[in-house]
Amino acid sequence: MRLLSLLSCCLLLLPGVLGAQGKFAYKLMNDLFANYSNALRPVEDMDKAMNVTLQVTLSQIIDMDERNQILMAYLWIRQVWFDAYLRWNKDDYDGLDTIRIPSSYVWRPDIVLYNNADDQFTGSMETNVVIRYDGQIMWDSPAITKSSCKVDVSFFPFDGQQCRLTFGSWTYNGNQIDILNHLDTGDLTDFVENVEWEVLGMPAKKNVITYGCCSEPYPDVTYTLMLKRRASFYIFNLLLPCVMISFLAPLGFYLPADSGEKVSLGVTVLLALTVFQLLVAESMPPSENVPLIGKYYIATMTMITASTALTIFIMNIHHCGPEAKPVPKWAKKFILQYMSRIFFVYEVGESCRRPTPEAEKPPKVQVMNGQAKREDPAAILKNCKESGLKNTATKEDLDWGKENASSDDHSAWKESGKCENGSDQCGVGKSPGCGECSKIHCLCHNERLLKNIEYMANCFREQKAAQKRTGEWKKVAKVMDRFFMWVFFIMVFFMSVLIMGKAI
Repeated sequence: MRLLSLLSCCLLLLPGVLGAQGKFAYKLMNDLFANYSNALRPVEDMDKAMNVTLQVTLSQIIDMDERNQILMAYLWIRQVWFDAYLRWNKDDYDGLDTIRIPSSYVWRPDIVLYNNADDQFTGSMETNVVIRYDGQIMWDSPAITKSSCKVDVSFFPFDGQQCRLTFGSWTYNGNQIDILNHLDTGDLTDFVENVEWEVLGMPAKKNVITYGCCSEPYPDVTYTLMLKRRASFYIFNLLLPCVMISFLAPLGFYLPADSGEKVSLGVTVLLALTVFQLLVAESMPPSENVPLIGKYYIATMTMITASTALTIFIMNIHHCGPEAKPVPKWAKKFILQYMSRIFFVYEVGESCRRPTPEAEKPPKVQVMNGQAKREDPAAILKNCKESGLKNTATKEDLDWGKENASSDDHSAWKESGKCENGSDQCGVGKSPGCGECSKIHCLCHNERLLKNIEYMANCFREQKAAQKRTGEWKKVAKVMDRFFMWVFFIMVFFMSVLIMGKAI
């Protein structure tokens, strides 16, 4: 019961207490600002400088515009100074030691952001100030600032930026206001993490600069915001697609030349990389510093252009016709022998262990033990010449033989020769001594038919030589394709390792 009575008494006395505090606050307000002016610097000695302590808290990085080189940040700015005309004895006002009033009522230092890039020049928010009984004034105000920042995109997307925020008085020099930094670094305890930028630190430094316009020193406090870009987004959206596309360029050499798609593949890859380069160029400032990823794109596009040009050159070699010159000896030895083995280029039926099979020689026909065998036609002609036959065929006879070889062969056989033993013509009443030998001599006597056979044999030899020459040029083109494929694969690999090494 006693406890309840005490609580009820306290509740009855509480409104009176609060009412007394309010009355003393109004009385203090009237006493302080009766003869106060916020237009003059509140110091007793005008020759002495007023100390203003500055503290900046970084709350959030709103935007980083690399193209326009503007940093947009949300800051909490705290300014503390002493006003010589806003002091009171707290015992005279029922122990009231602090009051909160609008900041427009008191004198405020004109501290601004020197490198402000806002087109509207909006300053800090009009918040209240906290005044202590000893004259200390603390002004906390949030501000959204747009500051100019020199952006260096040489190592984009693995770059880091240093943006400076310089605060100083606009009209008061160092002999009137001295700016001090409360801490050696900006406050990052309430910082909201940014998805693109990582804050490494925010050191603060006081500078005293004498400008060309004035002889007085002007102090300022510069906060250097050290940022590092989070490169994961750009790696997966700009870099890896470029790497994968660039690996398609060497595969154009592996594509068969008869497919007709070698040049089309190179042109398609080149157009794809051009699109990615335009995406990077739109977000980067038009400066002389080319970004790292831009250099990678240019190097890859140059490589693909060179591969397309080499593909056109190799296809010209591949499609050499029968009228082409033979492959030079050095090319046969160096390309067709050594390089083809190094790059595992073999023809059908050829392997690295077994060399190319030699061309089969035409079988010879001989008569041994009553068995008929084939004989080389050149040997037959040689035997015919040794037998004393004269070559009396003229050009007209050769032409006549070409036209009538199929129709008059049998009749010519009958008219042209007799067997050596005086028997009948070939094919008519063969004697035992005639046999195969008589047929060979009958063939030798038909000179027109032999000329036709020799003409067809020469045409066949020329055709085989042209096919061999064309096949050699095709193999040279294939070896060069395989060589350039590995060369460009190595180039793409090293360029990719170099660009990825920057991320580490």
